[in-house]
Amino acid sequence: MKRTAIILGSVLLATPVFAQSVGEKTGVNSTLGIAPTTADFVKEVAISDMFEIASNKLAHDKGNAAEKSFATMMVTDHTKTSTELKALVTSGKVKAEIPAGLDSAHQTKLDKLKSQSGKDFSASFNSYQLDAHKDAVNLFERYAKGGDNADLKDWAGRTLPALKHHLEMAQNLKK
Repeated sequence: MKRTAIILGSVLLATPVFAQSVGEKTGVNSTLGIAPTTADFVKEVAISDMFEIASNKLAHDKGNAAEKSFATMMVTDHTKTSTELKALVTSGKVKAEIPAGLDSAHQTKLDKLKSQSGKDFSASFNSYQLDAHKDAVNLFERYAKGGDNADLKDWAGRTLPALKHHLEMAQNLKK
């Protein structure tokens, strides 16, 4: 009985440290409002920017007029945030690695967009943009409030208003 209690106690004590990265992957951190680790934040932001740039370039070719207008701003703004994030990492102010490519979930979405056209493309694109910007606002809010790197935390806070504007624009695409 004591052995079980010790093992359970050890697991409970280790869970906060272990759960940060797992929590971000599973969405637990988001649900609980817990800030991601610096490494998780950098990874999520970099992948999000890559997806935004690639998917919005597709919208330039396949989208309707509203989507093309939205896409122009998204490519410009997400290229800017991607450049800023890389500068923070390469300067040494942020200790994290930027992934070289999309994760499988984002690649699957991009592949689906590549195979679609017309109303099917618009439906998927608009849904992906809305979800991506909801997630981005949530991620940036959590890091700006509780992140563990002052420079990155400041950058997240300064970037947040633009992301909130992107979210409003994505909501309007669905109308």
